[in-house]
Amino acid sequence: MTSTNYADVRQGIIDAAMPLFMHKGFNGVGLTELLGAAKVPKGSFYHYFGSKEVFGAAVIDSYFERTLARIDELLAQGATGREGLLNYFEDWRECQLGESSQCLAVKLGAEVSDLSEALRASLHRGVSGITSRLGQCIERGMSDGSLPQGLDAKVLAVALYQSWVGASLLAKINHDRAPLDTAMAGTQQVLNQTQHA
Repeated sequence: MTSTNYADVRQGIIDAAMPLFMHKGFNGVGLTELLGAAKVPKGSFYHYFGSKEVFGAAVIDSYFERTLARIDELLAQGATGREGLLNYFEDWRECQLGESSQCLAVKLGAEVSDLSEALRASLHRGVSGITSRLGQCIERGMSDGSLPQGLDAKVLAVALYQSWVGASLLAKINHDRAPLDTAMAGTQQVLNQTQHA
């Protein structure tokens, strides 16, 4: 088997698992269901992944690779740093308004963080990548004048991200978009206040 075929089959298994994990979580997806979705035999799964835990970490890493690329696009689309941030959070709100959460960090965070250090570490790396990009966009806003000088970009990035994770979780609990709308209103208020500080 060529390295390209190996990588393609491996990625195909990961891609098949992503919607299952989004819908059912990590522990809710059995190997039989996963193999059926990926259309591969059991032996193939263990050829590519030594365990379900290793597989779960690979799915999370793949999810964040795609997510970070999408975030880079959204942040860059804004003419200013402030607009880039609002683009990102508006996209988050729209993605969360469907029948199931589109954020794997929200879906798996509480479920796996205490069960597996490998899965927790993958989530942590991905979340750190997001907050790092938000911090860079805040710094861009300070440079272009859309946000005032002197902000602690890292603290503000983490605070905004945490508020949106919480809003996404509450939206799932309540089966209601109101927490996401509140998060957007709060984000706009924070950015408006800092813009005019």
